[in-house]
Amino acid sequence: MRRQSFITFGIVLVALSGALAKKEPAIPTTATKPKQVALVRVNVTGQGYDYFRPWQKKAPFSKRALGAILPNGRVLVTADLVTNQNYVELERAESGEKTAANIRMIDYEANLALLEPAEKSFLDGIKPLEITSDTVVGDRLAAWQLEPTGALLATEGLVTTVQMMPYPIDVGQFLTYRVSIPMQYRENSYTVPLVKNNKLAGLLLRYDSRSQLLDAIPAPIITHFLKEAEGQNYRGFPSAGFSFFPTRDPALREFAAEKGKSGVYITNVEPGTPANRAGMKVGDIVTAVGNHDIDENGNYVDPLYGKIEFTNLLTAHAYAGDVIPFHVQRDGKPMQLNVTLEHRDAKDYVSPPYYLDQAPRYYVLGGLIFQELSRQYLKEWGPNWQREAPQRLVYMDHFQSELFPEKNRRVVILSQVLPANSTIGYDDLAYLTVKKVNGKEIKSLDDLAEAVKQPVEGFIKIETEEDPKQIELDASQVAAEAPALQENYGISSLQRLQ
Repeated sequence: MRRQSFITFGIVLVALSGALAKKEPAIPTTATKPKQVALVRVNVTGQGYDYFRPWQKKAPFSKRALGAILPNGRVLVTADLVTNQNYVELERAESGEKTAANIRMIDYEANLALLEPAEKSFLDGIKPLEITSDTVVGDRLAAWQLEPTGALLATEGLVTTVQMMPYPIDVGQFLTYRVSIPMQYRENSYTVPLVKNNKLAGLLLRYDSRSQLLDAIPAPIITHFLKEAEGQNYRGFPSAGFSFFPTRDPALREFAAEKGKSGVYITNVEPGTPANRAGMKVGDIVTAVGNHDIDENGNYVDPLYGKIEFTNLLTAHAYAGDVIPFHVQRDGKPMQLNVTLEHRDAKDYVSPPYYLDQAPRYYVLGGLIFQELSRQYLKEWGPNWQREAPQRLVYMDHFQSELFPEKNRRVVILSQVLPANSTIGYDDLAYLTVKKVNGKEIKSLDDLAEAVKQPVEGFIKIETEEDPKQIELDASQVAAEAPALQENYGISSLQRLQ
């Protein structure tokens, strides 16, 4: 599927606020008098972690947004609003009354979070929003925002597409509504509910002010999240663990011994995943999932949306633990594989796709800073990290399943070097992959921390994939200079392994 590039709404608000405020809406915008609408202001303060200086945090931030009030005193917001938060506060729109809030559940992959007021009666008197899951192309949705006075501002937009797209964390694909809408800047526009007939249809995911196109987290994803949140153990959204390619190319169909004109070609099956355990292999052609036939583009006919990618059956419709029959053709012969879906936790990746609300692991040795590769680290290079970050590391992150099929490991990198007496001559080294320390293979920072305790003839020998191939540090000099290193660079601790 062709991926479209959109500027994250929360990032562009400040830069484009003036331009947005001046735009004349193409679709009517209305403001009503202040009343007890099913919205609450959400004020967030927090600090993110600095991956370039992993022993410290970044500058504090503050965010102001809206939350959709749901039954049972819960408030729905996006996960990126409350990630790395220190304090979350709810504020009633009509009165300005405030109370602290707790995060009851957060799902970074689906970009959803559920809040609860610390004061249980705080939302009393406000009628909660019901959820509607029947939105289709051609429907009109209203973006609900609040004026500073508490008045409701409703801007209508047209649903133009319902499709599968990656969310900000970029783990799998999720159902998404695309809406053509002239959004207007408001101070609390970081999170915006989308409403159909006074029922919640979705939450804003991202917005492109130039094209006036909005992507929304739709009600089916929200409903899935809320149902999982009711259980004692939140299981997240399931996955199968394979990649596929359309079979429109006749040569590919002939190569795969596929006689018909349906199904997708399996290009990769990750070890240890549900698809792998069910016996799926590269070269299989998936022709149906459950009772739904799959065409050569990977679409099935949904009773509500029409043609849409079959991965929707595995995320919005299925839950972890469900057994889904996959009908495949292998070497021209039909067979059925029963795949037991499960959620893949971020810690189960070699290079975790996200690492949020927790401090990064690191180890400082004589001015050498060692870290574990993660996408969170690569994203320190900004929105264009896939081009701006060190390409060796981007490559390892992208092809981790092929490069590291054994799993249960991390990629340890020498991320940078702090000038010190023990690192003279190594000042310019950065982004090197660590293979061994003192002759011991390194598959995690824990391995490195243990290996440095056993110097070889008084030296700590570090072997890397890239030049200079080997780095040698005088173990006694490293130990003697450690206090000065901490003082010079303000390092509270030379390691964080927990």
